[in-house]
Amino acid sequence: MSSLPIILVLCTGNSCRSHLAEGILKVELGDSFRIESAGSKPAGYVHPLAIQVMKEIGIDISMNHSKHLDEFLEDQVETVITVCGNADQACPMFPGQVNRHHFPFDDPAHFEGSEEEVLQGFRRVRDEIRAVFHAYASGRKDGFVPAS
Repeated sequence: MSSLPIILVLCTGNSCRSHLAEGILKVELGDSFRIESAGSKPAGYVHPLAIQVMKEIGIDISMNHSKHLDEFLEDQVETVITVCGNADQACPMFPGQVNRHHFPFDDPAHFEGSEEEVLQGFRRVRDEIRAVFHAYASGRKDGFVPAS
């Protein structure tokens, strides 16, 4: 197991938002952190449109899988970032956890409309997550952790 600091991104289903954030953080922070995602009630899959919209920006999350947050309770999680309200409320304290942030985003898995409208919704949420996590990663690289 890696001795890198762990940043764990949580949402309820671990099918969309947390995987978008995980993929973006892995690119933004490189090999300086172990980036993981999980859910309080994992859906059991990564949403195909999440995979598609990440591929559009050159990030491959097709090998990701849905995980329960309990898988990380024994790990030395340094930072927990929740990306939906339910995960923030269900989030346990992790041993050794130093930082906790909450950045809520709409759940694109629940968007309704035409195929194109739903895809545009996924792109919007991806771009919102990308902007927030780019800023977060920039702060981490500079040694500053923004307040949530």
